[in-house]
Amino acid sequence: MTISLLKQSVRWIAAGAMLVASLQASAANLVLGGKNFTEQYVLTEITAQYLRAKGYQIDARTGLGSVLLRSAQENGQVDVVWEYTGTAALVYDKLTEKLDPKAMYERVKELDAKRGLVWLHASPLNNTYALGLPQQVAQQTGIHTISQLAAKLKAEPNRKHVFAMDAEFANRPDGLKPLEAAYGMRFSRAETRQMDPGLVYTALHNNQVTIGLIYTTDGRVKGFNIAPLEDDLHYFPAYNATPVVRQAILQQNPQLATQLNALADTLNNDTMLEMNKQVDIDGKSVHDVAAEFLRTHKLP
Repeated sequence: MTISLLKQSVRWIAAGAMLVASLQASAANLVLGGKNFTEQYVLTEITAQYLRAKGYQIDARTGLGSVLLRSAQENGQVDVVWEYTGTAALVYDKLTEKLDPKAMYERVKELDAKRGLVWLHASPLNNTYALGLPQQVAQQTGIHTISQLAAKLKAEPNRKHVFAMDAEFANRPDGLKPLEAAYGMRFSRAETRQMDPGLVYTALHNNQVTIGLIYTTDGRVKGFNIAPLEDDLHYFPAYNATPVVRQAILQQNPQLATQLNALADTLNNDTMLEMNKQVDIDGKSVHDVAAEFLRTHKLP
């Protein structure tokens, strides 16, 4: 009888240990990091809600600058971030060669593997630069590409077309001057306006400028009726949003890669534009926008 009770106790202890181990595995603590603009707040919140529903304990830390966030992840203080291929290539890795989107992704993935960081699926979401026109101007002129814009400027040499941009783009070596060279167009000093990036959208909306440097997935593109022009010569680098995870974390959580890849595959520019607009223009909370996205996208 004593031996039987002893065996039963051992079984209970073993079962209890397995239960505890199972609970610990399903409640892994992950630190999500996010940058300091609307899209990143939305992406981080979507990821947090999605992974919490999968049993993870999530500590979300948002509002960080790119370089600070990168340093935190390399130092093991942040586990998962939504990074952009162009940011990694140009800012972190200092790459100077021109790469197509696929080659850029493969290059940053290869370089980061040496640092213990794993790039998962690059989403179709590409938050890169674009030249934008007021929607009404684009419709009236039939301009849909930067090449068409360049042709229009050449055909009207005596007409002033004001181009608004931030000071960084106006002065950096891969900014305004090489863009002009690539498309064969020229803006005089009087035709350029340097301003805060956010004010560019307002200036376009109010028809204070003809052309503006914008980001393709900024909510104000949709909210302010701005028409992004196709970069038909592929001057601007790709900025595909991609989940980047510390390798040690993926080893500890075998399902995490599959889960984050499924999430990445659902994102695209149209979806992100609408979510950013809902936050920036419509005044909805980031939490509610993220929750609605997860309700309407059935993820595994």
